[in-house]
Amino acid sequence: MNQRIAVRAIIRKDEKTLLLRRSSGRPSILGKFELPGGRLDYGEQPEDALARYLQDDAGLVIQTAQLFDVLTYVDHDDRDIQYVFILYLVSVEAPGSVTLSGNYDHYTWKKVSHIQQQELTESAKLLLGISQQEITSAKEQQPIGKDVSDTTELIHSIIYADGGSRGNPGPSASGFVIMNDQEHVIHEGGMYLGITTNNQAEYHGVRLALEKALEMGVKTVDFRLDSLLVVNQMNGIYKIKNRDLWPIHERIQELVREFDKVTFTHVRREFNQLADGMVNKILDARVL
Repeated sequence: MNQRIAVRAIIRKDEKTLLLRRSSGRPSILGKFELPGGRLDYGEQPEDALARYLQDDAGLVIQTAQLFDVLTYVDHDDRDIQYVFILYLVSVEAPGSVTLSGNYDHYTWKKVSHIQQQELTESAKLLLGISQQEITSAKEQQPIGKDVSDTTELIHSIIYADGGSRGNPGPSASGFVIMNDQEHVIHEGGMYLGITTNNQAEYHGVRLALEKALEMGVKTVDFRLDSLLVVNQMNGIYKIKNRDLWPIHERIQELVREFDKVTFTHVRREFNQLADGMVNKILDARVL
């Protein structure tokens, strides 16, 4: 099976999402709405491709782009093609000034709950199905978490992180706990991810923990993970062959460079129960 990598942008204004209607392409997508974006050129970075498509097809300039999800889709027109969609939450300069290229003949801003399924391409249905679960308000876009004790003067931290998927792929969540040198819990947090794989959820756990540790002013981090695969990949022992993990890994590497030192150590699952508990707590609250 051939694989193609594509980027898509969720751009919101007044709780509405930007959709573009195709004026070119194969019959199954012609005249239907989709999220802005397109396929990556060879060797192109996802965020560079995203910026290119938004500029060329909609005349929009990115302000911020936050990785939201990575998922796969088998094209119904050609069962030999599997798409890997890298989905971003994007804010743009002057969102009301959309200028369409020849690939599109109309644009609209709609609440997800008001979109008719027959208006959408198949891939847009998949992507917006996840978005509808996750992006109903600005508050729900943020990871959950709480400070358990005073976070001041926390220079070095020990972090336990985990992720899980019920179905693999299936409903997934990540969780983490940040501790001080005495292994007292300082902060615990996590996030419901939508439909992903176990490995993606594990990586998102590391990402979320690093983002929070950076926000807290931590300088050095010792990660303790029960995923030997993630530990060996982060330590450069294993190569990352799964393309679904590339953009998440790239984001983690960007974060790691913001710290003085970050290490990754493998521990048995029974020693990672706090982070595992956060994962199950989040999933139990979201999955019936």
